[in-house]
Amino acid sequence: MPTTLRFRQGSGRPCLDFVRTLRHRGTADAVEELPDAGTLVAWVRQCGPCPAEAGDADAALVRTAQELREAIHHLIGAARADRSPGARDRERVNRAAARAVPVPSLAPSGRLEWQADDPVRATLALVARDALDLITSPALDRVRDCAGPTCGALFLDTSRPGTRRWCSMDTCGNRAKKQALRRKATA
Repeated sequence: MPTTLRFRQGSGRPCLDFVRTLRHRGTADAVEELPDAGTLVAWVRQCGPCPAEAGDADAALVRTAQELREAIHHLIGAARADRSPGARDRERVNRAAARAVPVPSLAPSGRLEWQADDPVRATLALVARDALDLITSPALDRVRDCAGPTCGALFLDTSRPGTRRWCSMDTCGNRAKKQALRRKATA
């Protein structure tokens, strides 16, 4: 596993950052960013509150995480379309949310530290709880699909007018602006 592995964040919610681990969703170029235990642990290290170690995940937990991610994506989609959620997806997210979550403690240094007996499952529990909170809150009305034609990411639009179009101005927004300039230059 490369030490420079970085996962996209900045969607506005932990559950949406987790859903982003299937990059280019819905396209022929879809990329699974959590293919093995090492990458799942790396995601928890980067995006979760408590430290995780290499042995904290196995192939079964990777499958569980991928299934949770897809269940969260389906639940968000159903809620946005004002449809009833699928029973299997609802059960999968509820089961993950019921697990123990990381607990905070104040270290002698005065810093906040997070601990969990099972840091990967505890982080997935936080993600599941965040998804349940999102789909039952008014913030759901601010969840957007990135306008990038091959992106497939969801994000929370926190802009005042609620008209944000891209998951990231640095990537998808910049790419769209460059393409528009090229079209303009060739026209």
